[in-house]
Amino acid sequence: MIPPKPRSTEGRSNVLRLAKAFRSDLLSALPARLYRAWMAEYRSPLIHSFVCNDPALVRLILRERPDDFPKSNRLREGLAPLLGNSVFVTNGAEWAHQRRIIDPAFEGGRLREVFPALWSATDAAIARLEPGETDIEPATSHAAADAIFRTLFSLPIEHQIADSVFRAFRAHQEAQPIVNPAALLPLPPWVPRLHSRKTRATAAEIRGLIEALVAKRLDAIRNGTAPDDLANKIMTTPDPETGRCFSGPEMVDQVAIFFLAGHETSASALAWALWLLAAHPDWQERVATEGAALTRDFSAINRLRATRAVFRETLRLYPPVPMMVRQPRQQETFRGRNVPKNAQLVLSPWHLHRHERLWERPDEFDPGRWDSEAGKASASKAYIPFSAGQRVCPGAGFAMLEGVLMLSRITAAYHLTPTDQTPVPVARLTVRGRNGIMLRLTPRAPKQRPA
Repeated sequence: MIPPKPRSTEGRSNVLRLAKAFRSDLLSALPARLYRAWMAEYRSPLIHSFVCNDPALVRLILRERPDDFPKSNRLREGLAPLLGNSVFVTNGAEWAHQRRIIDPAFEGGRLREVFPALWSATDAAIARLEPGETDIEPATSHAAADAIFRTLFSLPIEHQIADSVFRAFRAHQEAQPIVNPAALLPLPPWVPRLHSRKTRATAAEIRGLIEALVAKRLDAIRNGTAPDDLANKIMTTPDPETGRCFSGPEMVDQVAIFFLAGHETSASALAWALWLLAAHPDWQERVATEGAALTRDFSAINRLRATRAVFRETLRLYPPVPMMVRQPRQQETFRGRNVPKNAQLVLSPWHLHRHERLWERPDEFDPGRWDSEAGKASASKAYIPFSAGQRVCPGAGFAMLEGVLMLSRITAAYHLTPTDQTPVPVARLTVRGRNGIMLRLTPRAPKQRPA
């Protein structure tokens, strides 16, 4: 059992009604035919857009000619209050400079180094859980935020600043729709941006807290007392081409996106994975068995084969970032249609991962598909939970390690059962449950105790 696809507003022609639907629920605002279409074109007085589901177009845009299809400036407008000029929204030479500094911090060898911090964050998450019926989303948000602060700044979430950032971010998500007027309206640069007062206030609070963390860390680096964590690595790594490190303000921008990408997306994926296991007891027991046998030895993570398959399947059905937007630098022709310069090119993991012409039984939860030739073939064409090409998420390996570790150990600690409230997915900053994701937790016997 998995929740039905969000209801479609297919047939709506009023642009203002469609824009209103986008603000409240992006997934149900788009027509059901996108689960079969290779491409769809939409025109309005505000935006001319193309949804690209053809794997050849996705490959062209993300892998073959990524420089010709930069990220849309509309995305920058919507997220600017929080993310500033971070690597998530920049393009061209500025983006390349940022990635040359950031990428070394997430190289494969660093995963072994962050493993103890992730293990401790999982210990804390298990200790916070209580038996009974609960909305699991706040718990996974807390766990993912704790993981980010432990690995980035060597601080548990109980640290005053870390806890304040977490709480402010929850308020920011409530205030920030995934599509807002700043992203919809083609305003010239000199026009003030149309963000709500609450959006601006929560973004300013988060950035102020991050500025304090960054300033404290810069002092520690100068004094030679900084711990060897991700923040230290990123703040002391020079660009190999220019020799320049991030300044304090630049680092604030990057930490903001690390927190957004590393906390919000991980929390979404873990919550949906736990719910899927509650709804599929056979897979739950396989994951629980793997988690119970897990040790602190980093190499043991490779034995979590069922857990990894479940997490990959969760990312297929509920990709945390449901859509990405690019724009062509010049006029293009896609599938015989004229695509104007600066049109909005929508790449939708949500639709690609459930596309009826690309996957067998696309709406079914089947982690076993990842061991099948058909599943591997579909994934090679239509599986982009972390994007693809040169702009693939640098923290993809980190996210997989965190997700698989937490999923296995939480499932080993608690038996999960669904309630009578089936969650309905909606797109906020990430894919969440409209009214949360309700589960019933029962400690296993004997209950796993944090190591």
